[in-house]
Amino acid sequence: MLYFRKNNGLRCGRGVILRPLVACLLLLGFAAVSATGQSADVEKPVPILTGSAGTFSFVTAGQQTLDAQINPVLLLPLGDHWLVESRAEFEGAFQRPPDGGPYGGPVSKNLDYLQADYIADRYVTVTMGRFLTPFGIFNERLYPIWIRSLQQDPLILPLSAESSDGMMLRGGFPTNAKVNLTYAVYASAISAGHNNLQSDRNIGGRMSFFLPGPRIEVGASFQKLLQDERTNAFGFHFAWLSMRLPLNVHSEYARSSRGSGYWIDGAYRLSQLQFWRKAMRRTELAGRAEQFFIGSISPDEALALGLSAANTREGEFGVNYYVRDGLKVVGSYGRQFSSSGNLNLWSAGIAYRFLVPLGRLGAQ
Repeated sequence: MLYFRKNNGLRCGRGVILRPLVACLLLLGFAAVSATGQSADVEKPVPILTGSAGTFSFVTAGQQTLDAQINPVLLLPLGDHWLVESRAEFEGAFQRPPDGGPYGGPVSKNLDYLQADYIADRYVTVTMGRFLTPFGIFNERLYPIWIRSLQQDPLILPLSAESSDGMMLRGGFPTNAKVNLTYAVYASAISAGHNNLQSDRNIGGRMSFFLPGPRIEVGASFQKLLQDERTNAFGFHFAWLSMRLPLNVHSEYARSSRGSGYWIDGAYRLSQLQFWRKAMRRTELAGRAEQFFIGSISPDEALALGLSAANTREGEFGVNYYVRDGLKVVGSYGRQFSSSGNLNLWSAGIAYRFLVPLGRLGAQ
């Protein structure tokens, strides 16, 4: 049986480039008026409310789940060096009882991150609070329902902590004219209070090399658990955005005592086709191949963590249609193979992205 996490927030990484949200903030809040022989005023930064909302139907081995969610993100700039950012997550997962009747199910509320960022200089940013764990690239960059090409999570996503409570240093710098290095190191404290605010006591980091010419990134991640069995986790990632084709490719490998595995996916926009051009430029084809190997934990422990209870292979194909900026319709079909049984995976839904400045732009 497939075990996947459907709650999807707006998560983007800040490894090679700033998060799209932060980039948007900078565009709206810090854009300078072009000078024409005279000095120009700098626009005053304003808070921004953004995020995503969506509704989806997941059918796994004939069992349908209706998923509805909203994931608001708040960006609050404080002067030129401070930024407070937070994302909440509200999700309902509803199923029909086996004996019939109306759909019903739990509505979950989570705080994915609430952090204060101090931009010390162009090479380092200090983050304090609850933040997305910088392990691999999916958790930070590809997780949002608006950004991801396929709505089901990779099988290896639960191998590392998705949120951490503590402190992080991150940044980047050019090593030469053709290569940029990015880094993120963090320490997280144990938090066992509210169920939606839990985190483990661990340390870790991620380092990657980005080649601006071919637009390729390769990197590695590491995490050390400082409690219980004190296990290690490590992984590698690859990302490529083609210069010649409307194509992007991402891949990850991760390994820990809980298990190991990999995934590779790609998305191709049909904008280069010469027929039905208006429709084709809004249409995107996506695919993913992945594999998971169970680790040293028991099947019940794996299920509790959101992992598969057996060695699993999976392939998925999907189509995304961008109705307009901020609104897309998605659909996919996949097939899963494991020793516990093979099954079909279907999904269909709508994802919406919103952005609202909470103030008026004005010169400082």
